[in-house]
Amino acid sequence: MIRLSIPLRQALARLSLPVLIAAAFGTMLLGKADALLAERARIALADALAPFYAAFAEPARALRDAAEDMQRLLVLREENARLREENERLRRWQAAALALEAENAMLRRQLDFVPERAPAFHTARVVADGGGVYARAVLLSIPPEMQVRRGQIALDERGFAGRVTEVGTRSARVLLATDMNSRIPVTLEGSRVRAMLVGTNGARPRLQHWSEGSRPAEGERVVTSAEGVSFPAGLPVGVVRWTEGGVAEVELFARTDRLDVVRLFDFGLGGILPPEAIARPEPRARR
Repeated sequence: MIRLSIPLRQALARLSLPVLIAAAFGTMLLGKADALLAERARIALADALAPFYAAFAEPARALRDAAEDMQRLLVLREENARLREENERLRRWQAAALALEAENAMLRRQLDFVPERAPAFHTARVVADGGGVYARAVLLSIPPEMQVRRGQIALDERGFAGRVTEVGTRSARVLLATDMNSRIPVTLEGSRVRAMLVGTNGARPRLQHWSEGSRPAEGERVVTSAEGVSFPAGLPVGVVRWTEGGVAEVELFARTDRLDVVRLFDFGLGGILPPEAIARPEPRARR
């Protein structure tokens, strides 16, 4: 090992930066003067360093893949814990559902229960919003062979949307539950209190005419009532929401503001009379 004196080491330390700057400027001037030579030198340097780059790239790629695998393992661990919790909760619900199903079957056998016939339904597409004499209604396109009549119930995939009020040969109009002309008898599912759902032309219809002393609870489910023989009992409508002004409204399950396809159910009810069945006063005889 060559030992250098302290003054020589200090001189080399002072000269290293100027020498490197001069070498850099010389390389730049050489590249400007002879571009072909500079390109060859750059290619030769790249060829010489390529094996080192390849040797270092593999460990770096392996470390990056290992880090990604660790992140995925952490995510899978959290998801696995969440799925285990959900699975345990579903097992409890399954046990409760099986017990209720067995109890329901036993009670039906004791009561000699006759199950109701499944209602027939047709699927129709919404082609227009509004129009007609109603502010909140939708127009359906129906083929001529589809049997649709006034009073049929319109539901989307979530719940009750409205009822058919006008029928043509190729179209039908559905009055939505939010229209101010809509009156729907409903039942509060928890307390079994009957009330009337009244449309307001807004997003949420109001609850009115419930029994005195039985205040609807916030978040209580609302279903249709069979009062008036216009609607079947038990169709899901929405949940109770109280406003800041103390008004009981119902947040509908159905997305009445963006209906695309509805199902028209025929429950065989006759609560809505056709126009020809409405009694009209007879004309007076002329004297």
